[in-house]
Amino acid sequence: MGAFDGKVAFITGASSGIGAAYAERLAADGHDLILVARRADRLGSLAERLGNESGADARVLVADLSGTDGVRAVEEAIAGEPRLALLVNNAGFSGYMPFVELAAEEIDRLIQIHCVATARLTRAALPGMIAAGAGGVVNIASLLAFSQSLPPDPLPERTVYAACKAFMVTFTVTLRHELEGTGVRATVCCPGVVDSEFHGPDWQGPPRMDAADVVTACIRGLEADEAICVPGLEDPEVIEALHAAQREMFWSGRVTTLAERYR
Repeated sequence: MGAFDGKVAFITGASSGIGAAYAERLAADGHDLILVARRADRLGSLAERLGNESGADARVLVADLSGTDGVRAVEEAIAGEPRLALLVNNAGFSGYMPFVELAAEEIDRLIQIHCVATARLTRAALPGMIAAGAGGVVNIASLLAFSQSLPPDPLPERTVYAACKAFMVTFTVTLRHELEGTGVRATVCCPGVVDSEFHGPDWQGPPRMDAADVVTACIRGLEADEAICVPGLEDPEVIEALHAAQREMFWSGRVTTLAERYR
């Protein structure tokens, strides 16, 4: 991780899955950690194990990022950490179900944890990183961010979840323009199905990628200053083609004359 060595990384959603795998990797690489999640027992066990295995200083911050109080507590911890070099926004949950059946409270929680928490924690981290001239933000989104043209079969009903992950992609890629020249990098990682607790204990779907491989992709992607990291994608030109299509639609549609097809 080069410039981040020996400094502090914040990881949200650290009690399992990608978050725990990220903690294991960074601890082994010599980082100190602040682990954030709701489950105090899981965090405590992980922090103790990482300390024993690698000597990392792994601190625990119990917080529920689907609530305002939890976000505020983590914001304050981030802003008060002078050695902060890396923020991994990984906390999340699926809320998969038909939109008309999704409770209003679940809609709020999905938006809070994926959109509000990601934006506010990143905002808390950036001033110190920019002042130091170095740092990184990794936002864990999903390939479902790009799935809006696909029906919910065989994919799950995911309207709010996919929209939240699409927010994370747009937020990260757009933010990068503001960070140019600061020494701070931002990458959004969009894995497919990952071997974790995310889908529950009775997963019957397609094979899943190992969480440690997702973390390797995130680390390599950030080092390469990639805007979008897709761990299973061999050809990065696919991402550039997506960006090119977006630019074409934007500039072609930014005119004052009504298109003939609407007349």
